[in-house]
Amino acid sequence: MHISIVYALPNEQFLESLDVAEGTTAEEALQASTVLEKFPEIDLAVNKLGIYAKLIKATQVLENGDRLEIYRPLPRKPRDAHAVEDKKARIRARKESRAAGDEA
Repeated sequence: MHISIVYALPNEQFLESLDVAEGTTAEEALQASTVLEKFPEIDLAVNKLGIYAKLIKATQVLENGDRLEIYRPLPRKPRDAHAVEDKKARIRARKESRAAGDEA
């Protein structure tokens, strides 16, 4: 059975295609691939796994054609990151309007 393993870093992407036996789990597929050697920072106790963006457990049995994805922990939630950027934009706009008022 044919599967793919995907791991993405900000500046690098890893994609490996593997032929594995029927009944292979996600963890077994990772052990059979070169991804854990190439990226020793991957910790299956920390990094989450998924198949086509759906979270799975390491014990999940894979099916032919599955794309096993290894997810990195985000430094902060995307919603929080947007909120910070929005707040900065509001502060910047307030400063600019005050500066424009002082010039008038």
